[in-house]
Parts: sequence; C-alpha cells; structure tokens
Amino acid sequence: MNLNLRHAIIQNVSGNSQDELRDTIVDAIQNGEEKMLPGLGVLFEVIWQTASEDDRVEMLQMLESGLKK
Repeated sequence: MNLNLRHAIIQNVSGNSQDELRDTIVDAIQNGEEKMLPGLGVLFEVIWQTASEDDRVEMLQMLESGLKK
C-alpha cells in the first residue's frame, strides 16, 4: 500500500474554513498526542511554502523567541 501522508493530511483539511483550521491546530496542540505532530508539520510546510521571505523571517524570529523561554 502506497500511502502519501502529506497528501492525506492536505486532503483532510482542504476546503476547511479558517475557524476549522484553527480548531484543528488548537486541538492537536492541546491534545499533546505524538500522532498529531506529522499533521502539524504538514500544515507548517504549507504555510512555509506559501509565505513571503519577510513572513519566513518573522516566523523564524517568533520560533527563536519561543524556544528561548
């Protein structure tokens, strides 16, 4: 069986509203289950690929700041 995890995750959330996407992200974080990490990673990959260079720099600054806490 050839399962493309990225494709399955994207298919699962395609067409979702911003509220639904927020709920998915918040639920995955609050749930704290390791099995949710690949899905969050795929969502981040989509964000990163569609972000401008300025947005990427801002995300990296936020990430660096968050990791220092």
